[in-house]
This record gives sequence, C-alpha cells and structure tokens, in this order.
Amino acid sequence: MATVFVDDRPYEMNAEQNLLHGCLSQGFKLPYFCWHPALGSVGACRQCAVKQYKDEHDAHGRIVMACMTPASEGARISIADPEVVAFRAGIIEGLMLNHPHDCPVCDEGGECHLQDMTVMTGHDYRRYEFDKRTFRNQNLGPLVNHEMNRCIQCYRCVRYYRDYAGGEDLNAFASRDRVFFGRHEDGVLENEFSGNLVEICPTGVFTDKTLKHHYVRKWDQQFAPSICVHCALGCNTDAGERYGSLRRIVNRYNHEVNGYFLCDRGRFGYEFVNSDKRFRQPVLRGQPTSVAAAHRYLEETIAKGRVIGIGSPRASLESNFALRSLVGADQFYSGLADQEAKLIRQMLEILRRSPVRTPTLREIEECDAVFILGEDLTNVAPRMALAVRQSVRQQPMETVKKLKIPLWLDFGVRDAMQDAKGPLYIVAPYRTRLDDVATATFHAAPDDVARLGFAVAHALDSTAPAVAGFDDSTLAGEIAGALKAAKKPLVISGTSCANEAVIRAAANVAKAANAALSFIALECNTVGAALIGESPLSAAFQAVRDGYADTVIILENDLYRRALHAEVDSMLSAAPHVIVLDHLPNRTTEKAELVLPAGTFAESDGTFVSSEGRAQRFFQIFTPQNDVSASWCWLKPDRWRDLDDVLAAMSAEFPELAAVREAAPSASFRIAGAKVPRSPHRESGRTAVLVNINVSEPKPPEDPDSPLSFSMEGTPDQPPAALIPFFWSPSWNSIQAVNTYQKEIGGPLRGGDAGVPLFEPAALNGQPYFSAIPPAFRPRGGEWLLVPMYHIFGSDELSLAAPGIAQLSPKPHVAVNSSDFAEGMEVEVTCAAGMFRLPVRIYPEIPPGVAALSAGLPSLAGIVLPAWGKIERAR
Repeated sequence: MATVFVDDRPYEMNAEQNLLHGCLSQGFKLPYFCWHPALGSVGACRQCAVKQYKDEHDAHGRIVMACMTPASEGARISIADPEVVAFRAGIIEGLMLNHPHDCPVCDEGGECHLQDMTVMTGHDYRRYEFDKRTFRNQNLGPLVNHEMNRCIQCYRCVRYYRDYAGGEDLNAFASRDRVFFGRHEDGVLENEFSGNLVEICPTGVFTDKTLKHHYVRKWDQQFAPSICVHCALGCNTDAGERYGSLRRIVNRYNHEVNGYFLCDRGRFGYEFVNSDKRFRQPVLRGQPTSVAAAHRYLEETIAKGRVIGIGSPRASLESNFALRSLVGADQFYSGLADQEAKLIRQMLEILRRSPVRTPTLREIEECDAVFILGEDLTNVAPRMALAVRQSVRQQPMETVKKLKIPLWLDFGVRDAMQDAKGPLYIVAPYRTRLDDVATATFHAAPDDVARLGFAVAHALDSTAPAVAGFDDSTLAGEIAGALKAAKKPLVISGTSCANEAVIRAAANVAKAANAALSFIALECNTVGAALIGESPLSAAFQAVRDGYADTVIILENDLYRRALHAEVDSMLSAAPHVIVLDHLPNRTTEKAELVLPAGTFAESDGTFVSSEGRAQRFFQIFTPQNDVSASWCWLKPDRWRDLDDVLAAMSAEFPELAAVREAAPSASFRIAGAKVPRSPHRESGRTAVLVNINVSEPKPPEDPDSPLSFSMEGTPDQPPAALIPFFWSPSWNSIQAVNTYQKEIGGPLRGGDAGVPLFEPAALNGQPYFSAIPPAFRPRGGEWLLVPMYHIFGSDELSLAAPGIAQLSPKPHVAVNSSDFAEGMEVEVTCAAGMFRLPVRIYPEIPPGVAALSAGLPSLAGIVLPAWGKIERAR
C-alpha cells in the first residue's frame, strides 16, 4: 500500500494501481468515463483530472489525469482545487455539446453514468446554441439497441468488444471530426457477449432492446438477487420486475464468478418467464382446476399408489429434495440421462479426491496455460470462455512486468504485448469460438480426444499409463511442456463429448501437471441433482414398466429431451398416473394427468450448485397474481413452514450439503431490525401498480422465506452480498454504483462474495491414474459417429422460449467433412432415434467418419449421442 495525500489528508491506496482507482476505492466522487476496472486506462476522456503537487511546498501543481497516474508513495493531489474543478467542468461541457436533450425519453435515464458525472461536475446549463452533430442509428439485432447521437466518444465499447471479448464486427469509424461506433453495416452483433455493451456504455448509445418492449424506469422496478438458469456456471444476476412481468436481467457483480460481465444467453434469455404459454393454474385431465382440488388429487393419488419421483437438473436443490422426501429415497431418480448421470458421478468422484480446489472464473482468468479437452466452451459455458480469453494474456504479461509497465496502463500493455498470447490448447471434435486465440487445436473423435489427453499425462509423468499406437506424440509433448512450465496450469473438460474416457484423461493430466481442474456440466443444477439422487432415468423407466410404480411425479423435466422418444412413450403409457410440475408446455406435460404450475427462478426461492461446486441462493422477485408456486412448495410436507426448514432437513440428511445453509442469510436476518428492500427508495406509483385490484394501497406481501421485503421499506444500509437486489449509492445511479460496494475497486464485495464452495481440496491426492485407454477411432463403412454440437442460442431449453434468443437460434443441421456432400444439401440422418431430414454444414476440420448434430434444438431433442448412424442424400 502507498500513502497518498488527497487535499492534504493521507489515504492508503494500492501502490500497483492508479490514482483514479485509489480515489474511488476511498469513496471520493471523482468523475470518469473511459476508464473501467476490467479494461484499464487509456486517458481518452480527460474527465478524471486532478492536480498533482511535487511536495507539500508546491503551491502551484499541475493537472494530470488520475487514471494515467500511478498511486505512488507520498503522492500529493487535489480533487477540490478550483482550477481542476473548472477543468473537469469544461471537459463535461465539451462532451455535452452534441448530446441530445432526451433524458426524459432515453432508456438510460435515471441510471445513466453520464447523468451522474454531469451532476458531479456541477454542469447544469448549456450555452451551446448551434446545430448538433447527428448520426444514423443501426439495427444491431434483437438484443441491443443503438442510438449513436448520445455518444461521447469514450471508446469503452470498442475496447470491450474487440480487446476484451474478442469481437470483430464492432469498430470505430472516423472521418474529420466525426467518430462513429458501430458495424460496417446493419446486422446482428456477432459476439456472444455483446449485451455487456449495455452496461459498459456510460450513456444511452447501447441499451437493452428486450427491455424496450416493456420499458420501465430502474426506480420503478422491483429487484431480487438471482442466479442465471441457462448454464451451470452460476453467474450472479439481478432481475427487475414491474406489474408482475419480468423486465430485464442485469449483471450482479461477484468477484469470484462472473465479475462485471454476462453472456447474451444469460442476459436476454429471461423472457420465457413472461411467455403467454406459461402454466398459470393447475390443469387436471386437460381442464383448469383449483389449487385445493390439485392438492387433494395429489394427496389422494400418492396415498393409494406406489409412487416414484423424477427430479431435474434445472430445478433447485430444495425442489429436488422435497420430491425425494415425498416419494422416499429409494423411489427418487435424479432426472439425468443415463450417460450424463454416469459422467457427472465420475466428475464428482474426481473432485472429491482432488488436492486442488476447482478454480473460480476469476482464477481461470489468472491461469497462464490452459488445456481444454473435448469442450466448446463458448457454446456450453460461455462466461468461462470469456475468462479463458483473458487467460492467454497472462504469460505475455511477464514481459510487460519486466518492462515495468503498469498493468493498469492498457494501451501500454497492449503495445508491449502486440499479438503475443500464452499457451492455450483446444482438443475437440470440431472448431470452437476460442480457436482464434489458441496456440494449437486438434480435432478428433471423442476416443481420440481422450487418447491425446492420456498421452499428455504420460508425457508429464512417465508413471501415468502410456498410449499404445499413439501418433501425435509431438503435440502431446508440446502441451505437456507448456503445462509443466506454467505457474498456474489449468485443465478444462466436461460432458459435451459424452465420453467417460475424456473426463478420466483430463483427471490424469491435472494430476500429472499438478494443475487446477475445471469440469463443465450443462444445466444450472446438474451437480445439485446428482448430489441429491444417483439413480438415472433408465432405472425409473424400468420401475414403471415392471409394475413397481403406478404414479410418476416429474419435476421440471421434459423427459423427451433426455431419452429416446419410444422409451419415454413406453414408460408414460405404462404409468396410470403422471403428475408433472413445470413452467411451460412440452411433450411431457402433454402426457400428464395433472400439471402443477411451477414457479420459475423469478417466482421462487432456492439454491443451485454450479459446476464449480459453489452453492448459491436465488430469491423470489415478485409474487405472481395466479396459482404459480415454487415446486418445493407444491411438494413439501406440512412440517416445513419455510425455506429454512427445507434447508435444515436437507442438511441433516446430506452432510455434504450442510454448507448450503450458509449460501445466504436466513429468513430471520435483519439489519437494525429491518428487512432488505427489493425496491429502490425512489419507487413511484405504488398505489397505481395495484389499482386494478384496489384503489387503496394494500399491504405488501409477506415473504417468510427470505430477509427481503416486497416494497421500498427496509434498511438503507448495504446488505450482505447474497442479498444485494440492486446497486445504488448516493450520486451513483448507474451500474457503476458497484464501486461503492467493493472493498477495493475490482475486488471482492464488502463482507465477501455470494455463494459457498461445497468441495474442499483433499489432503492427499487419493485418485490413482486412470488406466483404461480407449482404442483409436476407426470409421465404419457407410456409417458415421454422430456427436453432439451445442449452440449458445438454441440448445438451452428455457432461453429458447425468449423471442430475442429464438431469433438467433440456428436451424438444426448436421456438420460433416466429406466430399460426398455440399453445403446446404438436404440429407437424411438415420440412427436409433429415427430418421431426420437436415441440411448439411461443411466443417473441414471434423475428422472423417464423424458428424456433429445440433444438440438440444426442439426437432433433435432426445437423440442419445454419441451414436452411430447413416447419412444419405435426401430422396
């Protein structure tokens, strides 16, 4: 730490940072635009000016930019000096010359960083009386709106999009005194993280187009802390609601998980909550019924029959446990497809025995050599892909440090690094979106992916099993050398290849390299569902077909997405009674005798366990004005009064899940006797919100399951991280208010970040090397090995019901590398699941004899992959 004097008072600041970072960390209101904690300093806007003095005797000083000046020991600066105050006022006046007078109709109004900084500098009158510079706006697709006239040329957007996220289709176009930020032509932004422009932009140039469809000001929304439901990474979000409709998702900062950014699926996939197709009341034998009748039927059916329960990897821990408690431990099935359940069990066994804790996303960014085995991260774990993209900068940073360039000086760092990248090796059946920053890529069938992994482990440690007949020893040696030389090596693998040997190979490499190991699951609570129940779907199907069960309760799970349709049909037709809890209609709900309207993440409380093994709580955002209820509320016994009772019972039965109770404060938590308000204190029109029910303002709903209130009433103090519904602080109305919640800018939140890890490192590495190495892949004449190909837009069941995401979803296709087919040609793909007519996409890198099928898209859901099949020209 360094002692820096600000207006003659000493303050402790991080000596490895700049003065702007230090001043903001100390709570000073110093305006800025171009700087961002994740992007570093470029000094483009000149707004953070301070006066710096040589020593205590210097009475004149000089104006410097705080973001470009190191926080060195003994530095003396002034924020309040009249000359520098006037300088900052002049800068903001210049930036505002061409800015439109449209705050009342701007989507950013009331949460605009430009508004905050204008007020902070005291600029309140516009002297400029001439024509303004104007631009034509672009259509950038269904997710991000573009209003270029509001731009102040801070360059944040292109720095984030191109330098941080790796996008190429957004740029700065300049001519004379005009700078335009956009695409070379109208069109959908191609980067999967483009939605972060909404929060990166300090003005209203880039805004949430999905919010525009049902716009409401920030101060009129009701918020609650939540967790993204669209993959297994557990990104933290804040969700805003008004009039019983979910309006938007914004990033909720978690230093260890998602930091400042979300992927587009996580940010814009929320609109399934508002779908007109939602179940809003119980449905019995195809007809709406009352809650009382549904409960009575449920109780009577369970009482007189033999019941099994099928859980779900997209339902909360509490809901899965409630179903397990209702039907009994021996009659509960995890809801995972057989192969996936087997892979997840293998991953959990490895993690429990590993001496190295699974890295957080922040720690992945800091790794200096990464080996990805069998995963297309951008499409299955997008936020991890963004973290890996930052990791390739770590090794070249060592050169920057030797040159004594401050790491926060972004243009200096990038100038020194040029195009240098650290080691990143990707082994997968087909190309990935990270290939552009990879040191080398290797495309192979799943068994050959595993064989390369085993060969790398043997190259690292000769006691690891050797791979007979392996032909790529040069690449294996190169990867092994990079991992061995690294200070923080990392191995990433998962279930995408649906191949157990790939997971075991990754474990061998991590053990041999003493590297961190990160496994990927596919859904928001896959790990949690596996911890609650181990029995796979096939066992449930067999129990029904053998007559051991006559009632099946299915929890938030479309079984037709997880097994062959014929097998699901056989099981459901054999069950006299089928009861389903879910949000949206699907093929499984069509076969149900009773459908119970299950609450989404927006209408319920619960806990998810991420692929890292981090348990995190999400909270109800609003109380639905219908019969929708959390699944665990439909299923819980009378002795459980609230969520805390469910957690207590679950912790008692599963000691491994005992720490889940610490994921967030209990419902009894208070700050000075008050709950935490879900609504900003500026909320307006509270009476008008419910005027269709009563012209008098009713009492806000009670929430027995959390320490949050459904109103603006509550503590004004900052709550613990797990309970932060929105970021706001006096003078900071934009998302930049997160600065005031952090111990240090860009660091952990005060009181620690949300969530609790469930898997602690083992004392010793009790996992021996795996020795079962598959033989080399051999193509079959006339047949193809069909492997899954996931899509960030389309493969996830829930986000596909969001209109914006649905527009970006690709059409189902089969990807091959063959001279027998042409791009776009119609073919017939025949496998155990049936015959599918699909267009061809040519992927030259896919190995001969292998074809990739779009996974998760509705018309192809339920195909069990990998599988052998035939591909023939359509007749």
